[in-house]
Amino acid sequence: MATTTLSAEKDPMGAAISDYFNHHRADRLRVFSSQFEEDEIPVKELFRSIQSMPILERTALQMATGRILDVGAGSGCHALALQEMGKEVCAIDISPLSVEVMQQRGVNDPRLINLFDETFTETFDTILMLMNGSGIIGRLNNMPGFFQRMKRILRPGGCILMDSSDLRYLFEEEDGSIVIDLAGDYYGEIDFQMQYKDVKGDTFDWLYVDFQTLSLYASECGFKAELVKEGKHYDYLVKLSIA
Repeated sequence: MATTTLSAEKDPMGAAISDYFNHHRADRLRVFSSQFEEDEIPVKELFRSIQSMPILERTALQMATGRILDVGAGSGCHALALQEMGKEVCAIDISPLSVEVMQQRGVNDPRLINLFDETFTETFDTILMLMNGSGIIGRLNNMPGFFQRMKRILRPGGCILMDSSDLRYLFEEEDGSIVIDLAGDYYGEIDFQMQYKDVKGDTFDWLYVDFQTLSLYASECGFKAELVKEGKHYDYLVKLSIA
């Protein structure tokens, strides 16, 4: 897992967020993958209000207590919602342009830092990982390192609130059966690359993980996984705490 932050020249999402904040509009934020056709992220959604957030995100924000770490905070939409609730939040992102926008939008404690940077030693009661929060783990073989890192920054009695999706629906046949190559990589391990105007980022690994697989890794690493709520499309919110 990478421990660094992005440079402005390799920060397409940050460029899109900055454009939308400063000009109230943005071009297409394009998403490429070797596994899927080209897609795009609607930049406006990165600025959504709490009323526009899906139920899994709203549930996580309500559940978050104590000192909260918002991981991959982007434009700061979750951090601002937490502040409106009177909660204490530190918002981190590896995108320098996103952190600038968070500062301008009134996020109280935005930081340009990578979750896996060992120099970041503060501790938290709730670690919030939303918008497919499992993504930054990258690959299944990074799970032990992820949980080891979480143990160092979670306070006693604290928890991680994370959402993810089970991508098995992409492999479903018409009869409901699922065709997956068991000899290949785990089906939720995806590679992505983003581009905004002329700003192109590096390719990165992104993990979508089903609840059963996540629960198994959690228990092997000294955590327990509790299924909090399921969404409408194979997505779910999980609470992870030290067993």
